[in-house]
Amino acid sequence: MPILCRPSVAVPEHVITMAQTLDLARRLHADHPRLDLALQLIAHTGVRERHLVQPIAQTLTHPGLEARNNLYAREARRRVPPVVQGALRSAGVGAADIDAIIFVSCTGFLMPSMTAWMINNLGFRSDTRQIPIAQLGCAASGAAINRAADFCLAYPDANVLIVACEFCSLCYQPDDVEVGNLLANGLFGDAVAAAVVVRGGGEPGLRGVELERNGSYLVPDTEGWISYAVRSTGFHFQLDRRVPTTMAMLAPALHTLARSHGWEAGDLDFYIIHAGGPRILDDLGAILNVEAAAFRHSRATLTDYGNIASAVVLDALRRMFDDDALDPGARGMIAGFGPGITAETCIGTWTSCPDRPLDDRSEEGRAHARQNPREAEPHSTGRPPVRYDGVRHLADRSGTGRRGALPVRPR
Repeated sequence: MPILCRPSVAVPEHVITMAQTLDLARRLHADHPRLDLALQLIAHTGVRERHLVQPIAQTLTHPGLEARNNLYAREARRRVPPVVQGALRSAGVGAADIDAIIFVSCTGFLMPSMTAWMINNLGFRSDTRQIPIAQLGCAASGAAINRAADFCLAYPDANVLIVACEFCSLCYQPDDVEVGNLLANGLFGDAVAAAVVVRGGGEPGLRGVELERNGSYLVPDTEGWISYAVRSTGFHFQLDRRVPTTMAMLAPALHTLARSHGWEAGDLDFYIIHAGGPRILDDLGAILNVEAAAFRHSRATLTDYGNIASAVVLDALRRMFDDDALDPGARGMIAGFGPGITAETCIGTWTSCPDRPLDDRSEEGRAHARQNPREAEPHSTGRPPVRYDGVRHLADRSGTGRRGALPVRPR
């Protein structure tokens, strides 16, 4: 089975606290007729601070869509490479071992995608498959994990890199004073995250979530509940007031997926859930009848970074790795929720080789990592990357006599 390895995560250096956010809202929207409601909603998000790619004074300006998108491109090219390198090291692979790159983002637009830039500049092979996902919003990392697992099942020798790059602050619209938009201004943050899904086979030292089954579900007739209005000034986030109630609509799909694998969704050992807001986690906990502590990693991401869109799932997963509290064989669920309303969910089992863990942190090191969350780089595995120096065709598994032509690293 494919194995999802430890993510690497980085957040920008500019910080805005909840107190600063509330003060800005009071000053900028003093005459807003529903300011009290907006302040109440923002205060109840549970966000302590968020990280931004620009200082707050620049974030509050709007130089135009072209300037913002150019900034998105520059910041992505500056911030993605170190995070990618961290993810590759955690998986014990090199850039040349990657057979597909799934790049997810909903806060900027590039064509060609960042995948093309990464292939040209970060050492990936020129025949690496490119899979950009731009319109699934916060559900995109869940979808990326699922598509990576599908790819590795279709091509059992493949390795897939997932990258989530979200600069939500570049979507700030100073003239949009709808309550939903004001809430978004106090909820979303910026981050870059990456992780590798590697082929199965139980290689020594492999540590992560063995991905066993996945599913997608769209709640009918909810297309307009989370959306962008694309205008001359860029992306305007639109949030229907019914969104916090969607867990009741999505939970049946989680139960169905778990039961299709012989499990019960409310009887698992770990949960990595997209934390769009605290009510999502509260309602899901009540529906599944699990304790609040089950979502502690998702809540920590929301508290420390805010809603970082598609990067939430990867950061919560990174926290679970660093917590290092699971026993081999622990069963769990990973779920991303986003526009549609869409759920992208997978279930899997924690696998770890105690003889040679890839992320060999001592308790002191793990404590340091928790106290310094911006340090995205995992410890080196001490394993040199395997160089790609040829093409081996996959064995025929279809019964048709044809053989696949996906380049993979030689054995």
